[in-house]
Amino acid sequence: MKYRLFLLMTPYLFTMMTSAAPIVYEGDTGPGKGKHLVFIASDHEYRSEETLPALARILARHHGFKCTVVFGVDDQGVIKPGANNVPGIEHLATADLMVVFTRFQNWPAGQMKHFVDYLDRAGPIVGLRTATHGFNGIKEGPYQKYNNGYGGEDYTGGFGRQVLGEKWAGHYGGNHRSSTRLDIVPAQANHPILKGVKSMWAQCGGYQADPLPPSTVLAMAQPLKGMTADSPADEKMPPVPGAWIRSYKGQNGKEGRVFTSTYGASNDIDDEGYRRLLVNACFWAVGLEETIKEDNQVAFVGPYNGTWLRNHGRRKSGTKPEDMAGWETPIVPLQD
Repeated sequence: MKYRLFLLMTPYLFTMMTSAAPIVYEGDTGPGKGKHLVFIASDHEYRSEETLPALARILARHHGFKCTVVFGVDDQGVIKPGANNVPGIEHLATADLMVVFTRFQNWPAGQMKHFVDYLDRAGPIVGLRTATHGFNGIKEGPYQKYNNGYGGEDYTGGFGRQVLGEKWAGHYGGNHRSSTRLDIVPAQANHPILKGVKSMWAQCGGYQADPLPPSTVLAMAQPLKGMTADSPADEKMPPVPGAWIRSYKGQNGKEGRVFTSTYGASNDIDDEGYRRLLVNACFWAVGLEETIKEDNQVAFVGPYNGTWLRNHGRRKSGTKPEDMAGWETPIVPLQD
C-alpha cells in the first residue's frame, strides 16, 4: 500500500513572521479516506506538539484520514510551546474535525477568525487537557468572549465551558508525583468511543472537572499515589470526570459533536488504552462510529519520543514542523 505525505506550503503565509507551514499526513485507504482533520498544538506545558502529530500519523497511515497539524511557532518558524501564532489555521475551512490542544492563547484576529468560523458552522471537536482554558488575554472586540472564565452572560465561562463543557477548574493531583487512572463509567461501557478500551492510565496529574450539562461522562479520573499504573488510589481524592461527550450549537443552529478529555500530555498516549480512546473519539466525532472496531490499529507510526515525563529527554533546540514530516522522522527529535 502506498501512502502520500505532503508538507503543505502556503505562499502568502511564508514570511518572516509566520514562516512555518503545517505538516500534512495523508493515507491512501481506510474508513477515514475523504475526511480532513486539523490538529492545533500550542500549549505551554504538556507537549501538545508531540501528542498531536503522533495521533495524526496514526489516523492518517492506519486509517486513511488527511491530517493537517498546525503548531505554535516563533518568528523563525521554530516550534515554541504556547506561542500566539499558529500559521496554517485557515485549513479549518475544509476540516471535518478540529482536534485542539491549546492553553491561554491570544491569536491575531486574522487567525482567530478561522477558529470562530469553524465554531459558527458547528464543526466537530476533540479537545484535550488545557483546551478547557485554551484562550486568555483577548482584550477587546468580538473574540474576548472566548477567554477562559469570561464573565458575560452571553458566553459564561468562555470557549472551554460553553463548547468543551469545562473551563480551568484547578489541579487535582500534582504533576510528576501523582498519575491518574481513568475508569470507564459502567453505564457507558458500550459506547463506540470505548470499544476495545480495556484500561487507561495517564501519567499527568488530575484536573478538577464538572462538565456543563448536558454532558455524558465516559470515564472517571482517579488520582493515584504515585507514577505507575498500579499505584494505589489517593483516598483523599474521589474520582472526577476525565472524559466526556456533549454537543454545541453553531450560529445557524446546527449541532456539532464534542469529545473532551482533561488528559493528553505527550506521555499519556504511551498508554495503549488511552491512545485508543482518543483515536476512537476522532472516529466518533466525524460520524464514523460504525467503523470503530475493538482491534483497530493504534500503534505509533515512526519513532515516538514523548518528553513530558521528566528524564525522558528534551526536544532538540530549533525544531520546526518540517522536522517531523514523513512517516519515519522522530516525534520529536531529541537533543544529543
